[in-house]
Amino acid sequence: MDGIIFHTLDKLFAKTGVSPSEIDIIVSSVSLFSPVPSLTARVINHYKMREDIKAFNLSGMGCSASVVAVDLVKQLFKTYKNSLAIVVSTESMGPNWYSGKDKSMMLSNILFRTGGCSMLLTNNRALKHKALLELTCSVRTHIGSNDEAYSSCIQVEDDLGHKGFRLTRDLPKAGAKALTMNLRVLLPKVLPLSELLRYKISYYRNKIMKRPTSKAAGPGLDLRSGIDHFCVHPGGRAIIDEVGKSLALNDYDLEPARMALYRFGNTSSGGLWYVLGYMEAKKRLKKGDKILMISLGAGFKCNNCVWKVMKDLEDTNVWQDCIDQYPPKTIDNPFSEKFDWINDESMNFARIEDFLPQIQLLA
Repeated sequence: MDGIIFHTLDKLFAKTGVSPSEIDIIVSSVSLFSPVPSLTARVINHYKMREDIKAFNLSGMGCSASVVAVDLVKQLFKTYKNSLAIVVSTESMGPNWYSGKDKSMMLSNILFRTGGCSMLLTNNRALKHKALLELTCSVRTHIGSNDEAYSSCIQVEDDLGHKGFRLTRDLPKAGAKALTMNLRVLLPKVLPLSELLRYKISYYRNKIMKRPTSKAAGPGLDLRSGIDHFCVHPGGRAIIDEVGKSLALNDYDLEPARMALYRFGNTSSGGLWYVLGYMEAKKRLKKGDKILMISLGAGFKCNNCVWKVMKDLEDTNVWQDCIDQYPPKTIDNPFSEKFDWINDESMNFARIEDFLPQIQLLA
């Protein structure tokens, strides 16, 4: 945690010229690690921040925690004027390695990786000329009352008592349902009135004439009338494909999410910022563009927001050493042929604990 949090914050303070003593609010979003003292207390101690700083720690919020943190800061800004806030998003994977034999829980070992990001937010209009992005709206949706959605992504113990993270086949379905409910609220806030009227007229015309609606047609709205880029959470190939299908997105739209997943894996709450970084490194983000940030996480939650680009962005950021190599010609797993035996149902994984009694007996 120290390596990620302090490294990203050091770079953030150096890049913005803001002193740690100027920070009014700090929010950390780490789902699987909640120490005492808290992570924000650790940051405050490390940088010797002010005594009146407002500190918040979000845990158990899953991969969508970063957007939850941003939304929390947005609400706090209504009370605290002309303030500076820091959001630190990362995840602790080491202590949560699954060492059992349940395949639905083994997936997290190879899907999730450690990574993180720190962001500086402000509601001080005097700093608008320095801003890279402006938050225009955010919408949070929680369908935890649905049992299938709730258990589709959950931390549990297997039959042998080994703690791990279980991802079920209901995950893409839960994601699609939560996303649909979220966009019903968010899209009217960002799409032009003309597009909303066109959709309404088309919807009722088809209903009156009893025309079937193609499921492959996406939401029926022209999302590009109000959105230029789609920053999809790199939660896994199935999640990315399901979001792409639901919104009728093309390969260009999904490329940033797929490349972030391929290069960095699922870095949980920090994942969205690797996707955004890819767009920036590829020089896609131009002044005035709008970005729909789509996050999905355990609970089950869908938290989305829309950012407006305030200036042309070209920083190569974390992609600096490899952006010219992306996208590769193929993203097939190069280890599939060599390690495909891992999927053989007849194979049983052995752990040293299974043989300790025999070893002790021989000794």
